[in-house]
Amino acid sequence: MNFIARDTDYAIRALVFMARSSKSDIITVDEIVKEERLPERFLRRILQELARKKVLRSHKGKRGGFSFQKSPSKIRLIDLIEIFQGKLDFTNCLLKGKICPNVKKCVLRKKLKGICLLVKQELEKITIASLLKE
Repeated sequence: MNFIARDTDYAIRALVFMARSSKSDIITVDEIVKEERLPERFLRRILQELARKKVLRSHKGKRGGFSFQKSPSKIRLIDLIEIFQGKLDFTNCLLKGKICPNVKKCVLRKKLKGICLLVKQELEKITIASLLKE
């Protein structure tokens, strides 16, 4: 099980790079690709999705690229996970591709719900700005 999917990882890496950059407000995809060694096609799609979700602003034209629409201190890791992976849920138990028939009375499910809540609370504390301090 991968906790952080590839799209989420690329998004985090790109946003941290953008937040660290002191060149200008607008960062090109080529700059991110060069420094972070990310595949351009995937990165472009990821940044466009972040623009659709109002995390970034897209700038067209010769000097185009992306800039922050939301402050890096307001972009939480949990939000990025939910954009690219959906809601965090450790209790989505499947048995042979079907939901477990024991889902309503499963004792493990109750424990996992508590763990998931704790993980969500910790992920809410992590922002792009906080990752710059690491």
